[in-house]
Order: sequence, then C-alpha cells, then structure tokens
Amino acid sequence: LLWLACLFFSAAMVADINADKTEMVENIAEAKRLRQEANECFKNEQYERAIELYSDALKYTPSDPQLLGNRSLANLRIELYGSALADATSAIEIDKGYVKGYYRRAQANMALGKFKLALMDYEAVVKVRPQDKDAKNKLAECRRIVKQLAFAKAISVETSEKSAVDSINLESITVEDDYEGPVLEDGKVTLEFLEKLKETFKNQKRLHKKFAFSILIEIRKFFLEEPTLVDITVPKDKKFTICGDIHGQFYDLLNIFEINGPPSEENPYLFNGDFVDRGSFSVETVFTLFSYKLLYPRHEIMKVS
Repeated sequence: LLWLACLFFSAAMVADINADKTEMVENIAEAKRLRQEANECFKNEQYERAIELYSDALKYTPSDPQLLGNRSLANLRIELYGSALADATSAIEIDKGYVKGYYRRAQANMALGKFKLALMDYEAVVKVRPQDKDAKNKLAECRRIVKQLAFAKAISVETSEKSAVDSINLESITVEDDYEGPVLEDGKVTLEFLEKLKETFKNQKRLHKKFAFSILIEIRKFFLEEPTLVDITVPKDKKFTICGDIHGQFYDLLNIFEINGPPSEENPYLFNGDFVDRGSFSVETVFTLFSYKLLYPRHEIMKVS
C-alpha cells in the first residue's frame, strides 16, 4: 500500500509540474503578444496606450527587464520621469547587465536634474559600449553640466535674503496718458479688470508694467504664505475642473473658459503642471492665472500648482 501511495503522489507531482510548465509557456506567449502590440503603439507615438500594454504584459512576466525598459522609454516620451526612473531601476535590479536600463535611468535623472546620478549611469553605458556615439554624446553633455554646476557653486557668494521685488517702487512708475489697457484700482484685481485683461491679451496688446509688477508682488506675497500642500473638499453636487499642462497656449486657455466657463466661486479650477513653457503666449497665460488666483484666493476656488 505504501508503494501505491507513493506512486499516486509522484503522479500528482508530475501533473502539477506539467500544469505549471503549461501555464508558464502560456504566460510567456501572452506577454510576447502584448509586447508586440505595445511596440506598434510606441512606433505610432501612442505612448499612453503602449504603457498600458507593457503593464498588462508585465502581469504575465513581471521579471522581464526588457518590458520594464520599454515602459520606461514610453514614460520618458510623455515626460513621466519619475515613472521612467522607477521602471529603469527595477529593470537593473532584475538584470545588472541590462545596459538599456542604465541608459533609461540616466535619461530620467537628467530630466529630473539629478546630473551626478545620470553621469554615473552614462559612464557605465559607455564603459560597456565604447563605440555608442549617442551614449558618448550624452555622457559629454552630462559631464559639461556637472562641471558647469560645480564651477557656479565654487564662484557663488552669499546673497542677501532681500528679494529684488522689495526694491520695486510702484508709485514711481508712471502710466502714460495714451495707455488703454486694464487698470488696477487700489492694486486690487477685480472681475472687470480680469475681463479687460483677457480681451487685451486676446488682441495681442500689453498690460502696463506698473500693473504687471503689482500682480507679481501680490501673488508672490500670497504664495509665500500659502501652505505647500492643501486639502480640498469637493461637494458631491459640485464639479471641480482639473487642467493639465497648457504650455503657454493662451488661446487654448481662453477656449477652455469658453467651453467650461471661467473660474468662479461656483466653477473652481485646479491648474496643474507646466502652464508657462514652450508656448508663444506664456506671459499672457501666467498673468491671467495669477489674476484669477488673486481674485479668488480661497483654496477651494482657484488653485495654481
């Protein structure tokens, strides 16, 4: 009877092993299919979809450094540098010899301003691939930045805590008689001022520097007193609009207000991310947002981060 029990046990063990092997093969096949689909999406610059597919593939083969490396690159393409850094680091932890992992991590650290960390990874890549021109160029660029920062630190001197803003005397700035733009009464932003400001910018005219300085002084004062993290409660029967990167596209901003309504006590907004870079109308964009913030300073009304 003992030998019979052993026989049945052995048969069961073999069956389990075969089942595990079958499942493993199926997982690898499904991961491969998803990776190929993700690669096609990446080629077509559908980076968000590619990330989703790489993530699905990783559910089947979570220890695949190439999948993590591919997802890291896709994250780099859409400027999700933190996620790109995490994926590249995970890939390296799985396979210390995965060169692309070091390259992706270096790219992410460069984008995050962590140049010394990026330098170490670029050096590791070039050591393994000394003929890689792109890696050598990136290494040279990174070295230049690190040296530049070190030099700037070496020649820097202690500066006064007094800001340049403190030296601005608004009363000494004269508004010309022919100025037709919006005017701040008593230095306060009003809804009337804001509407005229948007119309002025829309017609590609300028805000007078006296009022521009006034807005900058007031918004700086506000943000210095503002907590770095603010909790916001949104009632269930209210909407709360979150806007992503505007990148200085002022007319896109106006279009958002046209479709969704301008910021108000009943129509709160959160502007999150890059709203002043790249675009040709970054100044117009930031002064409009700052003015709205000064008009509706309460956290639950208007948040600019």
